[in-house]
Amino acid sequence: MSGAAGGGGGSSCQGAAAAASCSSAGSPYAAAAGGGAGVAGRLPARVLEHVFSYLELSDLMRCTLVCWHWNNILADENSEVWRSLCNRSLSDESMRSDILCNLPTYRGKLKAYQYALSSHDCSRNVYVKKNGFTLHRNPIAQSTDGARGKIGFTEGRHAWEIWWEGPLGTVAVIGLATKRASMQCQGYVALLGSDDQSWGWNLVDNNLLHNGEVNGNFPQCNNAPKYQIGERIRVILDMDDKTLAFERGFEFLGIAFRGLPKACLFPAVSAVYGNTEVTMVYLGKPLDG
Repeated sequence: MSGAAGGGGGSSCQGAAAAASCSSAGSPYAAAAGGGAGVAGRLPARVLEHVFSYLELSDLMRCTLVCWHWNNILADENSEVWRSLCNRSLSDESMRSDILCNLPTYRGKLKAYQYALSSHDCSRNVYVKKNGFTLHRNPIAQSTDGARGKIGFTEGRHAWEIWWEGPLGTVAVIGLATKRASMQCQGYVALLGSDDQSWGWNLVDNNLLHNGEVNGNFPQCNNAPKYQIGERIRVILDMDDKTLAFERGFEFLGIAFRGLPKACLFPAVSAVYGNTEVTMVYLGKPLDG
């Protein structure tokens, strides 16, 4: 599987990545298109689509900034350009299975892979499977192991899905972490939320955790149902309002954390059960209503 669509070396922050990809001044693409007035800017759409279908994601993102004509061609997120890149970048398993079933476009699937859990920013006791989205925890005794997403957020609204595909054990936590938060510790503990660098919801006992303390039960209702294996939890991060919320199915469970810091925050998970698996899929901007 190619690493073209995702960050290969650890995790990065969205703001820095966006700044790098948006720097098109003096690029060969801008020079070739001449701001839309050159020969490249007047090429037929079918010709440009054929050329674009050979490019990698970083090149395509720069192409969207060259001129209106190029941007308009790449605006179709189910075009042959994005389908071709999807087939080159994503595994056959992820394309054939229901992992990406809530992402209707090829470009959306590519973005999900770009934001998936990182195989370079995780405990040594876990690894990301060949599908690119599922974390597998090895059967290591007396260890809690986690992973961060490849890209963190400093602004905007973002949503992603997480679900367990094996036993939860005594602790199974989903939430957020800064780059400074540890992704491994001794014993079976709620790793996310164990310090001031992470925030977590323990799906086993429905406790909210931050700075080593329990911040109450979640969701805040009588006899809240326990998490069921395979159930997709939607995580909603609002970096503008500094809140973290959760949904289950089509039910909004409420805001779990308020007053998040002005820092780069990464999607994160931590697990303790041997051979359990956790899948995370980035969805993009959450839909209101």
